[in-house]
Order: sequence, then C-alpha cells, then structure tokens
Amino acid sequence: MATLRQLRTRVASISNIQRVTNAMQMVAAAKMRRAQDAIEAARPYAQQLDAVLGNLQKSIDPEENPLFRERSAERVALVVVTADRGLCGAFNGSICRRVQNELDEYAGKNVELVTVGRKGYNYFRNRDVSIDTNYGEVFRQLEFAKAAEIAQGLTARFIGGEIDRVLLVFSEFRSVAQQIPVVQQLLPILPKQEEGDAERDIDYIFEPSPEALLDTLVPRHVNFQVWRALLEVNAGFFAAQMTAMDNATKNAGELLDELTREMNKVRQSSITLELMDIIGGAEAVA
Repeated sequence: MATLRQLRTRVASISNIQRVTNAMQMVAAAKMRRAQDAIEAARPYAQQLDAVLGNLQKSIDPEENPLFRERSAERVALVVVTADRGLCGAFNGSICRRVQNELDEYAGKNVELVTVGRKGYNYFRNRDVSIDTNYGEVFRQLEFAKAAEIAQGLTARFIGGEIDRVLLVFSEFRSVAQQIPVVQQLLPILPKQEEGDAERDIDYIFEPSPEALLDTLVPRHVNFQVWRALLEVNAGFFAAQMTAMDNATKNAGELLDELTREMNKVRQSSITLELMDIIGGAEAVA
C-alpha cells in the first residue's frame, strides 16, 4: 500500500494535470466556436459555386476544359489533411487509417502522398511510407493563400499530365461530437448530377460565354475545395480536442476522489495505530 506522502504527491500531481486539461478544454472551446463559424460561413458559397458550375457544364462540352477530362487513374495523388497537434483523441488517427485504406485500394498504381499538417506527415514517415510533398505548419496561421498555393500546385501537375487523379482525404465537421473522415475527388472535377432539379431544363443566357466563365470559376472552385477541407479539419480538431480534454478532466476528478478516499483510509489507519501505541504505553506505565 502506498504511504500517505506518496498519495499526497499523486493527488497534487493529478490536481495540476486537471487544471491544465480544464484550461485546454476552455481554450479549445473558444477556438472551436470561431472555426465552426468560419466553416458554416464557407459552406453556402461552396454550394452556390457548385450549382453555377453544374449549370455551366450543361451548356458546353466538359472535354473542352482540361480540369474536367477523365483519364485512366494510373497516377494518383492522395492529399492528406490532418492537424498539426495532438491531444484530440482519435481525430488524426482516423484520417490516417482512411488514407491507408485508399493506399490499399490503389495498390499497384503509382500513388503519390501529399501531406498537409504535421500529424499526417509523422504518421506515414514513421511507417516508412514515401511522402512526395509536405505542407507543414499550415494551421499555425490558417489563410486562404496557403490553400490556393496547394491547389494551384496540384492543378498544374494535373494539367501537365504528371498525375491523373487527385483525392482529398480529410475529416468533415458534422457536429461537435461527430467528425467523419471522407475522401473527395478534387481533380478531375466530377459532373454534377442533381436528380429532381426543377431548373435542369432551363436554358440560361450567359454573359460572358460559358467557356470564359469556366476558365475563371473552375480554378476558383478547386482553390475553395482545398480551403474548405482545411476549415473542416481545423474545426474538427478543436471539437475533438475539447471533447478529449473534457473527458480527461472528468477522469482526473474521478481519480482524485478515489485517491482522496484511499488517503483518508491510510490517515485513519495511522491515527488508529498511534492511539493504540499511546494506550499501550499508558497501560504499561500504570
């Protein structure tokens, strides 16, 4: 059985840890609210941009734009978006396991791994998986310019024929308690198929021409899809960290209660022994 001094040391250590986890939970909660506002503000723009592209695709031959051309997927780029930090439960691990499934699916193909975020890079580097490109410290100061840089690099390689397909793997923020790893095809852009759309047969008049609009909107669409993935992961990370730190704080409290009961038993036993020694000494003197 542990001594009273050892128990007091453990109680003090766990109390310090509980204060740290509680502070981290509050910080994560504040940052998560801002990140959630950012992703909820970005989603309507992304949906409207998808709708405009869908209408434009119906007006022209998609093969005229290089980013719509389907090719045999012999060279595939997997873009893995994870957080830079841990202490967030299984958030980063679930994304990396989803990537591993994709690597198994494309076994025999020429697969290039592009990592965004330090945790994904460390995960695959420690497993001797070749990483072609790494974008580190993206989330330290999250900016659209960084997403555009990543998207433009991938777009240039796709147009140049270096890769035939680009897949984004990230965790989609559904709610504070739910973040789902998803795989989204970034390039080539898939045609929009909206069943039951009441406006699908409407003939629009475009000014300028649909081709000119696509030349402007398609690169913007690719940039924004990467940006949305970064925002989703950022919000999901803080939500997962907030939940993990909340659980850690509760577990620390339960452990403190258990140790306090044990410490009280040890103290009571020591007091009883001291009283017995005093009584025994008094009887011996008498």
